[in-house]
Amino acid sequence: PNSAPAVLRNFLFPALAGALFGWDIGISSGALENLTSSAAHGGDGFALSSIQSGQFVSASLFGALMASAACGAGLGEKLGSRKELTIAASLYLAGALTESFAPGFELLVFAKLMYGLGIGFAMHSAPVYISETAPSSLRGSLVSLKEGFIVGGILLGYLASEGVISTDGGWRQLFLESTPLIAVLLAGSLWLPDSPRWIASRGDDDNATRTKAKDALIRIREAKSDVDMVKVNEELESIFAAAAVKDASTAAPLMKLFDKKYARPLYLGLSVVLFQQFTGQPSVLYYATQTFEAAGWSVEDAANVSVILGVWKLFMTAIAVAKVDSLGRRPLLLGGVSVITASLLALAALNSPGEAQTVAQAQASVACIFLYVGAYQLSFGPIAWLLVGEVFPSKVRSAAVGAATLSNFGSNFLVSLFLPSVQEQVGLRGTYLGFASVGVLALISIYFTVIETRGKTLEEIEAELTK
Repeated sequence: PNSAPAVLRNFLFPALAGALFGWDIGISSGALENLTSSAAHGGDGFALSSIQSGQFVSASLFGALMASAACGAGLGEKLGSRKELTIAASLYLAGALTESFAPGFELLVFAKLMYGLGIGFAMHSAPVYISETAPSSLRGSLVSLKEGFIVGGILLGYLASEGVISTDGGWRQLFLESTPLIAVLLAGSLWLPDSPRWIASRGDDDNATRTKAKDALIRIREAKSDVDMVKVNEELESIFAAAAVKDASTAAPLMKLFDKKYARPLYLGLSVVLFQQFTGQPSVLYYATQTFEAAGWSVEDAANVSVILGVWKLFMTAIAVAKVDSLGRRPLLLGGVSVITASLLALAALNSPGEAQTVAQAQASVACIFLYVGAYQLSFGPIAWLLVGEVFPSKVRSAAVGAATLSNFGSNFLVSLFLPSVQEQVGLRGTYLGFASVGVLALISIYFTVIETRGKTLEEIEAELTK
């Protein structure tokens, strides 16, 4: 089984949900600038205070936090990742349309919150659905490619923003442009089968449950021949054998995570997500233009470099996709985080407190940032979420991914919130040294706790981590 069209279909719609998350990141600063500049010229926009600007930017992130908390508390497990995608698409569509036609600022913020709820459901369900339906030999590449779709969405958002930045009311167009892709996602999510692993974990091991899971697996693997059916039956037996392991706990799904038998996968999954945020790369993304200006580039050059940075991220993600199932997760993580840490130390050395950079130092700083971001896209970018989708047992996978998603958005929010004031207090050098210190801790943690999952089934990974 596992024909290329079948594998692509099962991957494409969850990945599209990620691209629409990236689009929201990519258009946010451009939409805000157009919104306020249109108002300043008496056009279609709103004059915003600094607090209102913060509400506009953070509303979708807050919505994502709320949805992640709900999914981790048990809603995700109850719905299943396929239905979560449908809910995500519905919230995306309602949010985007309301953003496009909002007559006032309050409704606009509510619409961004609604879109953010969709992001939370999408980012919880996408890694779970891809991990549970992808062939073991391609799982790493496919989950990593989802990161590529997010980066692609960010880049498209940057480019679309540049196209309407001087258009009166162009912000409405930016929000509306996402709706055709959202409609495709909604239709696809209704067509996809449920994950057989979710079906097995939710039902009893009886004929009805087995038939439902087998039908879903046949569609996912596009099994037609007798040989295909033998492989489907073997995979089905493995899935139900893992689901049959009794769990004596009657606690809520999120509370089950704290059972000592889940300690290893819980630490592994949450630590890579937190290290991903606290080594600073998402902050470089949010503050890309300001960072390049601080490195000595003009405002116009800095804006252009941000777009080039998006292309660079996409290129390096493509390399990760090509290599993650041949080189493995550990080598890419250890190598990538080593380069991240070295780049941060170099950036610290190139930024002296109270001294303006020379031209050579400014150019070296930009080179280090590109090296830093490229290494992230080979390591934390795709592999953190790949491991989150792989290492948790089926009985707690949904709750665990919910906890990881909540940790991701929560730490992202904290870093984004406090980075400007921290940078003001300790300067660029101190900021880079702080991130580098976290990089050293991340390397130690990865070396001692991350197992190699390349080529293993989810059931084999579960057995290794919970033995």
